[in-house]
Amino acid sequence: MQNKTIFVERETFEKNDKTYYSYFIKGKVRGKDIEIAIVPPDKGGYTVLDIVFGNEMSAELTVKPFEMKTEAGEVIKGNTYTVHTVDEDGEIYECSVKPFRNSDKTLLNMLLK
Repeated sequence: MQNKTIFVERETFEKNDKTYYSYFIKGKVRGKDIEIAIVPPDKGGYTVLDIVFGNEMSAELTVKPFEMKTEAGEVIKGNTYTVHTVDEDGEIYECSVKPFRNSDKTLLNMLLK
């Protein structure tokens, strides 16, 4: 995996006369523009994402590889994802995120190669 900086962006959308944010990563894989939907691990995570982003419309994605061994001895490998920002006082704000659909997970893995 290359060490490249990837940003999660957000934009507003309207639903039932309320304004919400959607979160995504834009990139290019094999010359094709892609957009990967990103969500928090649970519904309450949207409040945390609002705090992490503050007044910004993008936040840096951190990728941490992990490896686990099952009871059967099988090794499972993957990545965990976090978005983070740093405020003017140097305080770090972060929130775990994940790709929304399996196709988003596949695209993110392609983008990280």
